[in-house]
Amino acid sequence: MRDHYDFSSMKGIRNPYLGKLKESITIRLDRPTVAYFKALAEELGMPYQSLINLYLRDCVDSERKLEPLWIARGERAKRSRSAGRQAAAR
Repeated sequence: MRDHYDFSSMKGIRNPYLGKLKESITIRLDRPTVAYFKALAEELGMPYQSLINLYLRDCVDSERKLEPLWIARGERAKRSRSAGRQAAAR
């Protein structure tokens, strides 16, 4: 094995999959959420953005769906109003 290698003449090739690995986005999160993930990430010794990504990927993999209460209540109200209209029309 040599003591010194000259890599100056080598032509570097970019990873063709680099752009497909992750996408940079801007997302607005409330402060308590960010603080929670930052504290948890510090405990685990990893970057908080990676932790958020892992959590979201787990949601995707398990096909977890959130049913926000304010939407669920709104949908129930719409259904009950339309049911009332249908009953009145009979």
